[in-house]
Amino acid sequence: MAVPEGSANNPMITFESVTKRFQSGAGATAAVDGLSMEIAKGAITVFVGPSGCGKTTSLRMINRMVEPTSGRITVDGKNVADVPAPALRRSMGYVMQSAGLLPHRTVLDNVATVLRLNKVPRGKARARAAELLDVVGLSQSQGKRYPNQLSGGQQQRVGVARALAADPPVLLMDEPFSAVDPVVRAELQDELLRLQRDLAKTIVFVTHDIDEATVLGDKVAVFATGGRLAQYSAPEELLRAPVDDFVASFVGRDRGFRHLSFSGAAQVEIHPVATVGRDETAAVNGWTLVVDEQQRPLGWVPRAGAELVPGGSLFHPGDSLRRALDAALSSPAGVGVSVDDEGKVAGVVKAPEVLAAIEADRISRVGEH
Repeated sequence: MAVPEGSANNPMITFESVTKRFQSGAGATAAVDGLSMEIAKGAITVFVGPSGCGKTTSLRMINRMVEPTSGRITVDGKNVADVPAPALRRSMGYVMQSAGLLPHRTVLDNVATVLRLNKVPRGKARARAAELLDVVGLSQSQGKRYPNQLSGGQQQRVGVARALAADPPVLLMDEPFSAVDPVVRAELQDELLRLQRDLAKTIVFVTHDIDEATVLGDKVAVFATGGRLAQYSAPEELLRAPVDDFVASFVGRDRGFRHLSFSGAAQVEIHPVATVGRDETAAVNGWTLVVDEQQRPLGWVPRAGAELVPGGSLFHPGDSLRRALDAALSSPAGVGVSVDDEGKVAGVVKAPEVLAAIEADRISRVGEH
């Protein structure tokens, strides 16, 4: 999403020469070293980097779960050191990797936790919690369950709902999706982006996954070992122009492929494709797309009587060039399946045409610079 207009001149969170040192047998070790940065109001800022680089420590200094050794942190212009730590933490949402739900309380009462700490009457708190279950994609019936009766992805949704319960302006998220499987993780990322479009919170999100960082972040802060801020920029700029060898290595050799996520594929032609039902494959000749009764793709068959082969990834209206290329290259038939908003087959995209669109996009970007 775009950073709200004017937010760059009116940051929500500011780090001013912040350092955190921990004592060890060898003396004081810097976990964060002279961090100075501004975090825009109403945007998602992602802290990313290898283990031990200080990204989580930096996040936790915002709500004083960790106290800085030196420097100053402000939230909405106020020095966090001047706010009692318990009150500061209750004023912000916090989502952690394991969800951190109370096992002896129902989902509804878990979501209402911060509201109850803020002295909101129980009935009103539970009513607000019930509203939030719908916001994060959970049913009212799930509010009566206990955490161990939910999947990992559902527990994380509860964690997000709890963090949003008091309508905080700032939401801190410490690797919240790293413990779930890739499919659920992608769903949770999409859900977070949907929520942000509606709520426009100031979100600080920690991850070690550069793909997650570039998908979610309006801006991405790459931390290097030793707590040094190596680069702080928009995801597109990070992928296009890493500032040094460390950032280039961390972003990865395939950063050019990731960069395609920021280029639309509207110019890629979608071609008609013949389809057959699952029970109509006996007479096919060559790769043929098989669909269900609702015209949703099931896979491909290479010849009459052959087994169904999964069809690779799908291309949706409005997707990027990266998605278009991935759909074409992952398909066993050599063409990517395009589907409409209802998941019905709309046609196919062809790899040579996607590559031609990528080249045209590259030339236009070179012209811009």
